[in-house]
Amino acid sequence: MISTVLRTIILYIIVTLAIRLMGKRQIGDMQPNELVITLLISEIAAIPLQDSQQPIFVGVAAILVLVFIEIIISILSMKSFYIRRLLNGRSVVIIKNGTIDQNAMRNVRMTVIDLIELLRDKDVFDISDVAFAVLEVNGNLSVLLKKDIQPVTPKDIKLNVNETKLPLPVISDGKIIYESLKSLQITPQKLNKMLKHHKVSPKEIFLMTLDRDGNQTIINK
Repeated sequence: MISTVLRTIILYIIVTLAIRLMGKRQIGDMQPNELVITLLISEIAAIPLQDSQQPIFVGVAAILVLVFIEIIISILSMKSFYIRRLLNGRSVVIIKNGTIDQNAMRNVRMTVIDLIELLRDKDVFDISDVAFAVLEVNGNLSVLLKKDIQPVTPKDIKLNVNETKLPLPVISDGKIIYESLKSLQITPQKLNKMLKHHKVSPKEIFLMTLDRDGNQTIINK
């Protein structure tokens, strides 16, 4: 029993580190080679758990080899367009200038229903509103609407807007996040002055966000 628990903990740590080294992609955003490596790692990790007679270090070694292969492939893909296209394929234009490319759909084995579902996922319910649609190598559909359908932006109406500042959480569940303060170039003393102005202590705050302009949002516990 203890042996099983220890093997499980070790493999959990190794697999977590392996996935972490491969990057932070979600399953749906993985390239084909990344998905294959991930599936192989999960299968290899299951073998020592199912068979207690199987040496755990064999599984760990195999996982590390797969991670090493993935890192090498990623580096080669960055350096070579040919290798990247060979391993991951290429994006395909499904809709061009408002016209569906039926040959392209056949090549990627996509039905009209599939296309409609992907468009609905992009909040597009009328194919005639689409100027271009590109099927990416990870299966996602990138959509560009026609000019008369695109939402109006401040640039379109020549509206001057200030640069958007990114708000960061500076207090979470009563605890000050000093890393965020450092990024915002705000000292703890200045934060305390803000809190005194609101007559509240950090322990009373569930969430506080702050940007470089001093704009703040406070949610009390």
